[in-house]
Amino acid sequence: MARKTLNLGILAHVDAGKTTLTERLLYAAGVIDEVGSVDRGTTQTDSLALEQQRGITIKSAVVSFAVDDVTVNLIDTPGHPDFIAEVERVLSVLDGAVLVVSAVEGVQPQTPLLMRALQRLAVPTLIFVNKMDRVGADEERVLEEIARRLSAAIVRAESPDVEVLAERSEPILAAYVEGTTLPAQVLRAELAAQTKEALVHPVFAGSALTGAGVERLMAGIAQLLPAAERDGDGPVAGTVFKIERGPAGERIAYVRMFSGTVSARERLSFGDDIEEKVTAIRVFDRGSDEQRASVSAGEIGKLWGLSEIRIGDRIGDLRTADPQFAPPTLESVVVPADLEEAARLRVALAQLEEQDPLIAVRQDGSELSVSLYGEVQKEVIQATLASDFGLEVTFEETTPICIERPAGTGEALEVLHAETNPYFATIGFRVEPAPDGSGFEFRMPVAKRAMPLYVYKSAENFTEHMREYIHDALGSGLFGWEVSDCVVTMTTCAYSVPDGPPSKRGPLSTAADFRKLTPLVMRKTLEAAGTVVCEPITSVTLEVPTAAVGAVLPALARLGGTFEAPTMDGEHSRIESVLSAARLNDLQRELPGLTSGEGVLESDFAGYRPVESEPPKRR
Repeated sequence: MARKTLNLGILAHVDAGKTTLTERLLYAAGVIDEVGSVDRGTTQTDSLALEQQRGITIKSAVVSFAVDDVTVNLIDTPGHPDFIAEVERVLSVLDGAVLVVSAVEGVQPQTPLLMRALQRLAVPTLIFVNKMDRVGADEERVLEEIARRLSAAIVRAESPDVEVLAERSEPILAAYVEGTTLPAQVLRAELAAQTKEALVHPVFAGSALTGAGVERLMAGIAQLLPAAERDGDGPVAGTVFKIERGPAGERIAYVRMFSGTVSARERLSFGDDIEEKVTAIRVFDRGSDEQRASVSAGEIGKLWGLSEIRIGDRIGDLRTADPQFAPPTLESVVVPADLEEAARLRVALAQLEEQDPLIAVRQDGSELSVSLYGEVQKEVIQATLASDFGLEVTFEETTPICIERPAGTGEALEVLHAETNPYFATIGFRVEPAPDGSGFEFRMPVAKRAMPLYVYKSAENFTEHMREYIHDALGSGLFGWEVSDCVVTMTTCAYSVPDGPPSKRGPLSTAADFRKLTPLVMRKTLEAAGTVVCEPITSVTLEVPTAAVGAVLPALARLGGTFEAPTMDGEHSRIESVLSAARLNDLQRELPGLTSGEGVLESDFAGYRPVESEPPKRR
């Protein structure tokens, strides 16, 4: 019988028990002889020393096991919100997911964010209500929370709700209306079909610690999620979702293959037309990874030899949507304890950036800064630099990452041979405001005859290079922040050619002239338009005891939050607020005291708004 493959993600809020569930699944599949312990640091997937010390997942990890005729590549993901980007990268390679919810704590702040991401990408998802063995476990309460806060399309896996299935199936609806009793196998088949289409979410309950309910969950993984035979003979297509360094410092790429086969010693194209030779391959199989001659469709492999490969690179002919990362909203300067170690620190941070590009290491003079999602991530970077690189560092105060937007329309021009223009090129730009959140758009209406095609070979190539030059120039606006939400138009373009003796009007313009002149003209264009500094904001949903509303609202106002009138539902109330990202940690610290420990906070990136006080300058 041909084997099928299923790439499965395990997701949850931190401490809901997903790593313990991973251990239990491996044990039930016969991959390990003993269930590892998060507390003792003996789990298969939390292999980093820092993960074992802290008892949390920091990096995604892959392990494989078999259920019937299905090979499951299980990917354990971080649960802490500071590592949400690691989760987002994994989502793009999944066939299905299990979302773990604690039967004691219920739906926690990170859980809705994960569910929204799964729904956005239409990833078929099972829900496992964990910790049913704990004091305070309440399955009915948690199911109600799931239906209210995650999705109403939930179905008990053991006894499918005909009414929920009927909402998405005309034959089931007709039988339901007529009062016809449907055979269990019909309902089971319909449940599988709707689950594979991500229309409904079967719910299982049990305990990862004791193993209760795990066998039923394993059967559900094999029967309800879309495992399939893969086309190993098709065109090569895959994506890189993780990068790590080997013992000798070599780069290792984790690749999910969607189609085709990649063999060792084969030259592979990826990224921006880069081609390198694969020197070795290891493929995940039955609890570990083993040396193979090739990796094929459906499999996850580790590839050696690709020194230029990066997270997010597509291999071969793959067309998928880019992950929609919420950007980091904080940054901090990293200072080595020994200033003579600055060069080593730059190298170490560059390697960490390979593993997580969103930390976006930035150098300004002698200062190095990193982008962050939160304080825990900062602590992890600090500990990693100490343990992996022998570098002791401190962080300066964490500050928000702002952006600049054009205040109006501005134009600027630098002409060949003018006294203010040290380069052999003519460039004119116009910048205009664009809708919030639209990013950067470049327009090139100039005629081909005005372009230096002898350097750039084609109008398309020149346009793409100018787009890159402008994008780089917009990295630092009038106040030092990245300029976004704008349209830049190249209004004028000309180049210099020598006439030959006795003319002195040359020399021939080069690519360097256009590259170096662009930031000068872009700066003048922004000065003509003016810019507005905008701070990152978060949308916050608070569920608090109604008796605590009188204490929570003044606290929100003091922290600069705006909010609507609370929605009251008996003993509990819901407050919707918008808050500066810089004050979110303050609210999280204060909430337990304001609500006697009963307040629940959910937050999500909500864009940027103009700073009302003196615009901050980026150091």
